[in-house]
Amino acid sequence: MIVIEAASRDDAAGLKSLLESAYRGDSARRGWNHEADILDDERVAPGEVEALLPNPAVTMLVARDGADLIGCVAVTAKDAALAYLGMLSVAPDLQSGGIGRRLLDAAEEHARALGIAAMEMTVIDSRDALIAWYERRGYRRTGETRPFPVLRDPPITFAVLEKPLGPA
Repeated sequence: MIVIEAASRDDAAGLKSLLESAYRGDSARRGWNHEADILDDERVAPGEVEALLPNPAVTMLVARDGADLIGCVAVTAKDAALAYLGMLSVAPDLQSGGIGRRLLDAAEEHARALGIAAMEMTVIDSRDALIAWYERRGYRRTGETRPFPVLRDPPITFAVLEKPLGPA
């Protein structure tokens, strides 16, 4: 049975491993939601997950199947009205099974419970299938783009997507 709950500091190493396997390298190619053909560096910097977990503005939710960590998502309260959704990932062999949707729903519900009115995210703008997945779940492009934090050739740009959450 899959359970979604808040991550603990003890989950840091498992979260780092999950994020890398879902987004980068050959393991990521087993799923549909990866950046392995775009980027070849680490998805999260060493120490990044450990720094997020105690941050009071961030809630990292995890999906577990028994003791196995199989998915995660981070919700960061930017202000009283807006939260940022990031790091949504599912173990590559389990993608397309509804776990990502459950994590997204849980993230949105968490933000609603905080009284947050909208959720935003950034997605590499060339990832059409992923953007379409979010659009089917009510997210819309805002028209804003943001630069990738590291200069690349060719340049990488993020599309900004947003969804109004409505009342809890």
